[in-house]
Amino acid sequence: MTERRKLLFYTHGLTSGGAERVVARLATGFAARGDHVLLAVDFEAQENSHLLSPKVDLRVLPRGHVQSTLALARLLRRESPDASISAISVSNLKHAVAAVIAGRINRSILTYHGFYLSEHERLSNIGYRLTPVLSRLAGATVAVSDQLRKDLIANFNAPADKVTTIHNPAAPEPFPDRLSLEELAARSPTVVSMGRLAPDKDYTTLLRAFARLPGSETRLVILGEGPERTKLQDEARALGVAERVSLPGFKRDIESELARARCFALSSRRETFSLACVEALAHGLPVVATDCGGPSEILGKHEFGALVPVGDVEGLAQAIKAALAQPGDPVPRQDRARDFSLDAALDAYDSVIRALG
Repeated sequence: MTERRKLLFYTHGLTSGGAERVVARLATGFAARGDHVLLAVDFEAQENSHLLSPKVDLRVLPRGHVQSTLALARLLRRESPDASISAISVSNLKHAVAAVIAGRINRSILTYHGFYLSEHERLSNIGYRLTPVLSRLAGATVAVSDQLRKDLIANFNAPADKVTTIHNPAAPEPFPDRLSLEELAARSPTVVSMGRLAPDKDYTTLLRAFARLPGSETRLVILGEGPERTKLQDEARALGVAERVSLPGFKRDIESELARARCFALSSRRETFSLACVEALAHGLPVVATDCGGPSEILGKHEFGALVPVGDVEGLAQAIKAALAQPGDPVPRQDRARDFSLDAALDAYDSVIRALG
């Protein structure tokens, strides 16, 4: 019988971001496999809390960066986990400091989910710039895509032998039913996108591309919330498409929106991975994405979707138009999405944990 391990995960909170969703799924997955799993957070949040199993021992740390870091150090010393795993830049920084204080830095795993240019908050920015030090101190470092791994090594001097690529567990569970070409083609011409309403997602380009599509029946749904809501609403009105654009905010039930759409579009300036692309593929949708990093690893050489240059309004419009007109066979796309299963990610993290010795 395999000995039950103790694993500790740490992030700021289970907010609506993709990294937070990944942490919740990994913690739940390891708990389902029989490990004793703790999740430490700086504050309680509800957006992704539904993904966390009751088997996971949730610990809420005191408020304040200094107080929470010291509390995390005490938790690491008291619980002595076989491995501690953090996600996102500021959490990686606090985790590394806490692990040094607790004398457990060799059991720590830092996971990077975003490019440096996307780290706008001051402490996150500092944490990322300390990558050369943190990645050498930690037991291991994980990047969620090959492009991010290359960036950490080339631009932040992370040691190549300590940085591993593990793609995110993005395939939904339960996995959607098989979709036929006929069922997909019969749907109304609805384009769906999802992500935080923030500058990096470049929804302005998507709105301008959408405005060039023919047909008054074509619709665009953008799922997510963020600081650019008013700007995007104003842009839609200025383009004359406000009545055909929906911004319903953050929704847990993305499946119902994907099940109605005929095409998925991603207009980001940069993406280290893209959970949304995998989720769209899992629902059989043709994906049109900017060539902004991670999506190219998911889609391959246009095998499972179309890639267009970042910021190319006309290219994005033409690719969406083609996908709506000929959405293609959903089955290969759904098969591709299964490559990014939770089990695959758990196996990969398990290998990293075992290599800590």
